[in-house]
Amino acid sequence: MKITSKDLAKVIVFQNATEDDLQLILKNSIIRSIEEGGFFFFQGDLANYFYILTSGQTKLMQSNPNGQQVNLRTIYPWQMFGALGAVRKEATYPATAQALENSSALAIESSFLHKMLETRPQIVFDLMTLMTTYIQEMQSRYRELATERVEQRVANALLRLAAQVGIRSEKETIIELSFSRQDVAEMTGTTLYTVSRLLSDWERKGVIETGRERIRILKPHDLVRISDGIEK
Repeated sequence: MKITSKDLAKVIVFQNATEDDLQLILKNSIIRSIEEGGFFFFQGDLANYFYILTSGQTKLMQSNPNGQQVNLRTIYPWQMFGALGAVRKEATYPATAQALENSSALAIESSFLHKMLETRPQIVFDLMTLMTTYIQEMQSRYRELATERVEQRVANALLRLAAQVGIRSEKETIIELSFSRQDVAEMTGTTLYTVSRLLSDWERKGVIETGRERIRILKPHDLVRISDGIEK
């Protein structure tokens, strides 16, 4: 797969970069390919590189000392991840990046991006925009954990996935999930048993239809009502 400057411009942080900047980034990048279940980096490693996913899907997960995991975010093609080292020297990755399917990414030295940020304010502002989006999403998820019932949290997680990667038609929204129900559980701060129970209940009610690593939302408005706490 040949990566072009047009491809790189799809990345939010580089959407206002010049053609010369995009070519320079490509010149200083290498392709890393990871098989399903493999890792781009581990939590606590030095953040010497940042990545731009070019194919596949990758999850960012964080573990506590007891080994409990939380799924922080799912990364899709042309999204940047692991960029903390470009902002702070000697930073470590706060999360582990695991490929949910065979995935490839551009790997770029964090120190290279750091130097670019010193002289290119348009990239700085776009990076700030991306970070603000992440902060707002984390705030929403924290509020959900603190104030909402588990069925609301799971419904909200599915609606977020629908907004990010759902394939829509006039009558339904299809979400192709390439991660497990355990990932949904980690994403919502609950258990695999609870997620499975809720999905089975919603399937009986005709709200969704499930398959192997797939969820078809048949009644999006009903799922929104569940997320708002209007329906149990």
